[in-house]
Amino acid sequence: MTAPLTPQEPPFPPFPGGGSGPGDGPGGRQRFAAELGRGVLVAVLVTIGGIALGLLWLWLSPRIPMVSDGQAVYLKDTEGEEAIGGDGTFVLIAAALGAVSALLVFWRRRDGGVGSVLGLAVGGVLASVVGWRIGVWLGPSTDIVAHAKQVGPKVVFDGPLELRAKAALVAWSAAAMLAHLCVTSAFGPREEPRPLPSGVQWGPLPPK
Repeated sequence: MTAPLTPQEPPFPPFPGGGSGPGDGPGGRQRFAAELGRGVLVAVLVTIGGIALGLLWLWLSPRIPMVSDGQAVYLKDTEGEEAIGGDGTFVLIAAALGAVSALLVFWRRRDGGVGSVLGLAVGGVLASVVGWRIGVWLGPSTDIVAHAKQVGPKVVFDGPLELRAKAALVAWSAAAMLAHLCVTSAFGPREEPRPLPSGVQWGPLPPK
C-alpha cells in the first residue's frame, strides 16, 4: 500500500521590489513616502479646522459673569455652572468636528491607511490647541483686574474664556479615530480571498 499524499507548497515568491519584506526595496520606500505625505497633509488640514473650533467655542460657550466691589473681583453667581459649561461646550464641538473630519478623510480615501489615521490623531490634538488659543485670544480679556477697573465697581462683566480640563484637547482625536474606525468597518473595501498557489506538488506524509 502506498502512503497518502499531502500537498507541498513551493517556497514563497520574493516580494515586489526585490526585497525580503514588504517594506524593503524601492516599492516599499515609495509606499512609505506616500503614506507619510498623506498623513502630513491630513494633519495640516485638520489643524486648520481648529480655527472653526475656536470661533464656535467663543460663540456658543456660556459667559462667566463677574463683578468688582472696587477692591476685589468676584463671581456674580457663585453657584453658577458657566465655567464647567465652557469645558463641556469645547468637548462637544471638538467631538463633532472630529467626526466630520474623519468622514471627510474616509470620503477622500476609502481604503484607510496608517498615514490618514495618524494624520487624524495628530491633527486633532493640534486643532484643539489652535481652537483653545483662538477662543481665549478673541474672548474677554484675561486680565480680570484691569478689566474690572475699566468697567467700574458694581458693574457686571464677562470673565475670560478658559479651558480648565486640559484633557478636553484630545476630544477631537478620540472622536475622529472612533468615527473613522466605524465607517471603515462598515463601508470600507473588503479583501478578496487569496487563490490557492499554483504548481502544488504532492508527496508522502512525514513518518510518525
